[in-house]
Amino acid sequence: MIDPKEILRRRDMRDVFTFTIDPADAKDFDDALSFEPLTDETCQIGVHIADVSHYVKPGTAIDDEAYQRGTSTYLVDRVIPMLPEELCNDLCSLRPGEDKLCMSVIFTLDADARVLKYKICRTVIRSDIRLDYFQAQDLIDPKHGNDTDSTRNRVGVKSGVNAGLVEAITTLHTLANKLRTARLAAGALSIEQDELHFTLDPSGHPTDIYFESPNEAHHLIEEFMLLANRTIATAVGSGRPFVYRVHDLPDGDKLAEVEAFKQKFKSSKSRTSRYAGKSTEGFRRAIEMLTIRAQAKAVYSTYNIGHYGLAFSHYTHFTSPIRRYPDLMVHRLVEKYILTGKKETMTREELELMCEHCSACEQTAAQAERDSIKMFQALWINDHIDEIFTGYITGVTDFGLFVQLDQSRCEGLIHISNIGDIKKYTLGDSVTVKVIKADANRAQIDFAIS
Repeated sequence: MIDPKEILRRRDMRDVFTFTIDPADAKDFDDALSFEPLTDETCQIGVHIADVSHYVKPGTAIDDEAYQRGTSTYLVDRVIPMLPEELCNDLCSLRPGEDKLCMSVIFTLDADARVLKYKICRTVIRSDIRLDYFQAQDLIDPKHGNDTDSTRNRVGVKSGVNAGLVEAITTLHTLANKLRTARLAAGALSIEQDELHFTLDPSGHPTDIYFESPNEAHHLIEEFMLLANRTIATAVGSGRPFVYRVHDLPDGDKLAEVEAFKQKFKSSKSRTSRYAGKSTEGFRRAIEMLTIRAQAKAVYSTYNIGHYGLAFSHYTHFTSPIRRYPDLMVHRLVEKYILTGKKETMTREELELMCEHCSACEQTAAQAERDSIKMFQALWINDHIDEIFTGYITGVTDFGLFVQLDQSRCEGLIHISNIGDIKKYTLGDSVTVKVIKADANRAQIDFAIS
C-alpha cells in the first residue's frame, strides 16, 4: 500500500491509459508507456520508470548489495537479480491494476515525432494491461499472428477498458518508426542480432535451441526508451557531475581490416568461380562479427564523449533501475539536479570510481551470460555426437578452424588434425562438419570436416 501523502506529492496519472510490453516470461516490469491524444496532430506520451530510488536509499544494506552486484545477471536457466525479488518482482514492478510509483518523462509529440515539450516528474501510475512482444506485434501487424482474433481477445482489445489500445500501439509504432529513421539518418549504427533461447526439459537439460529476431514491437519500446535516456542526459547538461553512457569511436585498424576483407571477397568472387553458386550468408555473418569486434565497448563515465553507436551527443541509462545500478544512480541525480535543485555532494572523482565499478560489473555479467550459453550449447550438442551440420568459418588459426553452426549457432574447433585434405579456407566459408566431442564443463565443442 502506497502512503496517500506520497501520492499527493506526485503527478497522478492513474487515469491515463498505460501499458507495458515485455518478454513473455518477464517478471519485473520496470518501464511502461502511457498514451493520450491531445489534438489531431499531437499526443502526450509518458515513459514511466519504476521509482526504485524511493525504496532503496543510499547507505542501506540493500543498496550496498545492489552496488556490489552492479547489474542483474541473466543465465540460461536462472536470473541472479540485482535487487531482492520482493522489490524487483513485486513492490517496484509495474504490474497491471496496481498503483505504482514512477520517475517519468512526459512528452508532447507532433505527427512527425518532434518533441514539442517535455516534463520530468515523479508520478503514480496504474498500468491497464501487460503485453508481451508477440501480442504487441499482432496489434501492429495483424498478419503476424496465426490467430489474431484470439490474441486480441486475450489482451483485452475488445473490452471497453482497453478500447484505446489499438490506437495507442499503432500511433506509437508510427512515431517510433520516425524516431528510428531520424536516428539512422544521423549516423546511428544498425546492427541487430537474434536473441538465442533454449528449451529446457524438467531436469534443466536443453532439448532445443531457437532464435527470436527483434520485431517492430521491440523497436517501438527501444525508440521511446532511447528518447527518454537521451532527454534525461540532455536536460542535466554537461556542467554537473553525472553518469553518462558513452561509446567511443571504433578501432580504425580493425575497421580497415573489415573493409579489406570485403574487398578481398568481392575481388575473389569477380575473378574466379570459387564462390559461384555459393551462399553468401556465412560471409554476411562474418562481416557482422568483424564489425562488432571493431566497436569500442560502451561504458559508464562522468566524462561525456557522446555515444557513437547511437549518434547521440548526450546519453545515459535511466530506464532500468530494477536491473542496473547506474540507472538508480541517475534517478538520484535527476532528483537532485532537476526535481529539487539540491547540490550533489559526491565529487566527480567519487562518481567516476562508481562508474568504473559498474562498467566492470557489466562486463563480468556479460561474460557469465556468454559462458552460460556456451555451456548449454555444449550440453545440447553432446546429444548429437557423430551428426552432420553445416556452418561457416569464424576464425582461422595455425592450429585449426573455428566454425559456427548455421541453425544452433554452436561454435567449435576443427583441429588441424581433423581437417582432412589440405585446401585453402577463408573466414566466412561454408563448411560441413561432424560433431566428434563436446565438454560442457569447459564449454568446448570439437568438429571434424565432413
